[in-house]
Amino acid sequence: MRRRWRYPRRTPGRPPMPDTVRELVIRLARENPSWGYQRIHGELKQLGHRVSPTTVRMILARAGLGPAPRRSGPTWRQFLTAQAQGIIATDFFHVESLFGVRLYALFFIEHFNRRVHLAGVTVHPTGPWVAQQARNLIMDLGDRLVGVKFIVHDRDTKFMAAFDGGFIGEGCRIVKTPVRAPRANAICERWVGSVRRECLDRLLILGERHCRAVLRAYVDHYNCKRPHRSLDHFPPDRPPEPADLTKHRIERHKILGGIINEYHRAA
Repeated sequence: MRRRWRYPRRTPGRPPMPDTVRELVIRLARENPSWGYQRIHGELKQLGHRVSPTTVRMILARAGLGPAPRRSGPTWRQFLTAQAQGIIATDFFHVESLFGVRLYALFFIEHFNRRVHLAGVTVHPTGPWVAQQARNLIMDLGDRLVGVKFIVHDRDTKFMAAFDGGFIGEGCRIVKTPVRAPRANAICERWVGSVRRECLDRLLILGERHCRAVLRAYVDHYNCKRPHRSLDHFPPDRPPEPADLTKHRIERHKILGGIINEYHRAA
């Protein structure tokens, strides 16, 4: 009897799943929302892990991850990042002049390279005026509009059917942001903040012509010279050539009377 009950016995059931495999299953499910447990099972098999599909489904259920069709999809930020090459966003911002007249500026920005197009400045923005600016942009872009798939703007009534129709005719899809959701058009909001901090907050705008000239000068600087963190600190239009400081002298070029400085190699 003593020998019988002292005999080492194995615990019943399957051996426990290693924590590394369990963490890998959860990682694959979270990084790929469209993958079901069968797809994850096949991926694990290719990686050298022999795990049954039932075990994969059990791990997902215990981690609170449901089936693939009902799992959470990509966020709005992930969608914009994935589709950046085919997105152009547009918005208005207002400028207060020295004499109390409020001016409205319409601009477009390409998500992929952050290039800004100043459409126009006016005191009375109307639907037909906005639609005409859209047609002007379509003509300026030309063949470059072929790769654009989405036009993002808010639900302002000035974006009429004529505005959307011009882009729809070119094969674009209109995406309207939710009401009072500035983060849905975050790239436009960030550019408005940049132009205010770097330019408009340091100048007194006299009128519509003055505002248009100032914004055009800033847009040229923004597209050609200003570095962007999202572009590895290069400007949208062309990367500058590296200068050998031992052979070339660096000169400063003043923009808007010294409000903005640009630096380049001396000829």
